[in-house]
Amino acid sequence: MNKLGLLVRIEAKPEYADQVEALLRDALQLAQQEDHTVAWFAFRQSATTFGIFDSFDDEEGRQGHLKGRIAAALMEAAPTMLSEAPDIRPVDLLAVKLP
Repeated sequence: MNKLGLLVRIEAKPEYADQVEALLRDALQLAQQEDHTVAWFAFRQSATTFGIFDSFDDEEGRQGHLKGRIAAALMEAAPTMLSEAPDIRPVDLLAVKLP
């Protein structure tokens, strides 16, 4: 059961916004390969503000995701494409509706 999540805010430098969008779209394939990631969403809030929300059944899955390929790609892109480090916040899920 989805019990834990991560809410990530990503602020792109304006000249790299399209590349950050592409990075997040491409990250879907990586998320699909993660057995412990139950749900994964990437979204855009504004021209330069993006986000990721994902959920996990347990802390082991959440920590595994934080050490995985999506997090590595974000951290690699951060110095060049982001105006600040990603704001990664763990959350506890209170209620979940999935298909």
